[in-house]
Amino acid sequence: MEFRDLRWAIAASQHRSLRQTAETLKIKQSTLSRCLRDLEYKLGGTLFERTNGGTRPTIEGQEFLDAARRIVDETEAIAARLKTRSRGESGRLTIGVHASLSAGNLRATLLDHRHRFPDVETHLVDGSSDHLISDLASSTIDVAVVAEPNQRWSDRSLLVWSERVVVALPENHPLTGRDVVHWGELRLEPLLSSQRGPGPELLKLLISKLGCFDPCRLLRHDVGLDRLLTLVGAGWGILLVLESATGAAYPGVTFRELHDAEGPTRLSFGAYWRQANCNPSLRPFLDLLRERYPDLSTAPGTG
Repeated sequence: MEFRDLRWAIAASQHRSLRQTAETLKIKQSTLSRCLRDLEYKLGGTLFERTNGGTRPTIEGQEFLDAARRIVDETEAIAARLKTRSRGESGRLTIGVHASLSAGNLRATLLDHRHRFPDVETHLVDGSSDHLISDLASSTIDVAVVAEPNQRWSDRSLLVWSERVVVALPENHPLTGRDVVHWGELRLEPLLSSQRGPGPELLKLLISKLGCFDPCRLLRHDVGLDRLLTLVGAGWGILLVLESATGAAYPGVTFRELHDAEGPTRLSFGAYWRQANCNPSLRPFLDLLRERYPDLSTAPGTG
């Protein structure tokens, strides 16, 4: 029994006419009639009553056709899922992130990807840059979008965007009266710090801007960004964040851009992945990144 036989038998039961069925299938009526008789012979039963008024399923034929429809529908669904999976239009994609999703390019990219590929289950993993690179090396995640550069990674990478660095201040802090804040004005300020997210990169940036290894009084906490911003609003200290964190409002918190002599300070981001990754859902995501950030997609070393 061939899969085609089931399709033709189902079509014959729908049209109730071998002539109309053959025209719909674009085959000869004699070919269709011979196929149905061969199918009946293989099954050892009569599927259709053939009269001058048309062709109708017998009782046992109707039972067979009901089962045949389920087989055809399930097989077509499996084939469709396989095709979309092979094209990366369904399946699962695990993305490592360490920047906020309240605003900015990462949020916009994820929303665009979800709109284009609604059947892809996107799973996000949060962590520091080093943690996510380790997860990437161990195949725990498919792609990591973290601050550039990362010297630990020698496989594929793609420079995507940059974000302005801002400082979160208590609303009654003297620096909130400025339109922008300069790095030197942060010296000796109580600075909330965390090893999560881009915290380590921002601390390194602060040290490079102020030119000393102990530029501020560090107040270390092993909590996430939302809790740190809550502490800023409570007056515990200031916090270095990226512009993507400014999309949400926190009571008592004011954001100001950080500038040096050349203007706003920016931190670059890159997407990292393994060339040997065979997940079909990864390629459309990388293509989306290249489409959204075409000026950066051909930068040296992007792979």
